[in-house]
Amino acid sequence: MADADGTPAEPEREPLTAAPCAWLTTLRRDGSAHVTPVWFLHDPGTFWIASSTVNVKVANIRRDPRVVLAIDGSGPRPVVAQGRARVHHDIGSYPTLLARFAGKYGGWDAADPRQDGPRVLLEVQVDRWLLGPGTAR
Repeated sequence: MADADGTPAEPEREPLTAAPCAWLTTLRRDGSAHVTPVWFLHDPGTFWIASSTVNVKVANIRRDPRVVLAIDGSGPRPVVAQGRARVHHDIGSYPTLLARFAGKYGGWDAADPRQDGPRVLLEVQVDRWLLGPGTAR
């Protein structure tokens, strides 16, 4: 079952807040998959990911916004979301999200450019949930 917004119901929802990592798949110019682990936050129907502007995933999303997120450690009922991503360059304009990243990841400053250069937020709007065998929505 899912909520009215399509967000998975329990027990599928638990990994959306508890899992530390998700696997983000973007599409390279040649159409092949680029898969990378990411730290994330989840709001109903939306994932948030912080990244450096120099990362391949950001260039891929600028060219083709289609993405897939697979939640790591989601157990026997995998949680996978398909959607479209947008790049937000004004990462400092999202203090609530930055505070949530810091809370989830031990004080991590998702906006700190000393990590690997200028930072952006990736907003993934979920179009479809794939929640295990026979449960595509």
